[in-house]
Amino acid sequence: MAEHDLNALKSSGFMTQKEKDLFSVRLRIAGGYIKAEQLPKLAEISKKFGRGHLHLTTRQGIEIPYVHFDNLEKVRNELAEVGLKIGACGPRVRTVTACQGEACSHGLIEAQHLGKKIDEIFFGRSGIPHKFKICVTGCPNACIKPVENDFGIMGVVRKIFVKEKCNYCRLCQEVCPVGAIKVEENELHYDPSKCIFCGDCIFACPSYAWEQEKVGYKIFVGGKMGKFPDLGREVFSFWEGEERLFQLIEKTLDFYKEAGKKGERFGGTIGRIGLDNYKEKMEAAIA
Repeated sequence: MAEHDLNALKSSGFMTQKEKDLFSVRLRIAGGYIKAEQLPKLAEISKKFGRGHLHLTTRQGIEIPYVHFDNLEKVRNELAEVGLKIGACGPRVRTVTACQGEACSHGLIEAQHLGKKIDEIFFGRSGIPHKFKICVTGCPNACIKPVENDFGIMGVVRKIFVKEKCNYCRLCQEVCPVGAIKVEENELHYDPSKCIFCGDCIFACPSYAWEQEKVGYKIFVGGKMGKFPDLGREVFSFWEGEERLFQLIEKTLDFYKEAGKKGERFGGTIGRIGLDNYKEKMEAAIA
């Protein structure tokens, strides 16, 4: 098979294996979400066209290994019967990963909902220098590892203190992971410069003295794993608005397409061009 044919198959989610004419079929599973009624079909396909097992990837995905070239389109068609699609490889936006968000006791944003919307808009976007991975994590516990992605989104919350409701029980002081709250007898001291917007004090307060003021997103850029891992850098501590977030992703991809070199991950582009340069361009482009 010609190399250009293999590259085309890879970009469409069909990855070659060591064995001749065998492929691993990557599914598009946004946010790790799959319906229970889709699972029996996956089992059937893996037995019919593979070797009877599936591979769960590190990015919440599913792959069907050992599929012969002659059966690739058959697999695609049978997956479509239950609403499943093929994933992507190569220099393009990959399937978005997301935690459970508000289903978790710590979740500040609807990470699943947001992740699926981002995936619908940006999945498969090509014309960029290298792969581009996006993730959505619901809170600063960062279970989905935003600093390991090219573009990491973290749910955060700003709060207000209602003194009249406080009974000075010290629970908020005990749960605060950064020591931003100190409680003395009938007196509470809060240092907002230390706050990481995690909302733990809001969830812990039995008298509702801490109230949610506004939910937003902390943005990290330039992270990656692999042979030369590099953690993403925080670029915006509190980005507001879902539509503005979509604009930020759009403008980021434009920036990467224009400033990045072929084969260069986004973190490399940021390191070469400068984080401040990127930040200034984003702020200027988005109202």
